[in-house]
Order: sequence, then structure tokens, then C-alpha cells
Amino acid sequence: MDTRKLAQFIRFLQEELAIPASDLQLALRHPELTPSLLPMILWQYGLVTLYQLDRIFDWLDEFVLGPHSALQLEVQKDYSQNKSEKSLTDI
Repeated sequence: MDTRKLAQFIRFLQEELAIPASDLQLALRHPELTPSLLPMILWQYGLVTLYQLDRIFDWLDEFVLGPHSALQLEVQKDYSQNKSEKSLTDI
């Protein structure tokens, strides 16, 4: 994640999810921190709820990974494959 995106992400955490700066500072001090681990570190320390964690992943998916991320494409592929297999068994 580039510096600009990281700043936007931190702003989202503080403004949209009301995560205090002190909580973010604690998580950011974690020695093995990479931006992709920040949501899990916040969760591990009990600094975010499941609802907030879900919103964090939604934000990352939309603003960092983009609409054509590999994960989304894989999920869509699996969904389409399961749907077609189900259709075949219904015949």
C-alpha cells in the first residue's frame, strides 16, 4: 500500500470507525506490521469489533484492491462454477 493510500486508510479508521489515535499508535508500533496486517493487529488487541473489521475489509477491497482484485475474480469464478454445477444437477 502506497503512502497516500495508507494515509487515507488511517483517516478512514479514525473518522468513519472512530478508532482513537492512541489505539492506532499501539497497532502501528507492532514490529512485524505491514499495512495488510493492520486490521488483524487491531482485531487481535480487541481494538475493533467484528462489524468494524468487516467495514475495514470492505474499504480495503474497494479502495486498495479495486473492483477487479484477484480475490474477487476467484470468488466470482467459484460462484459461477458452483451455480453451473447446481444447474446441471437440477436437470
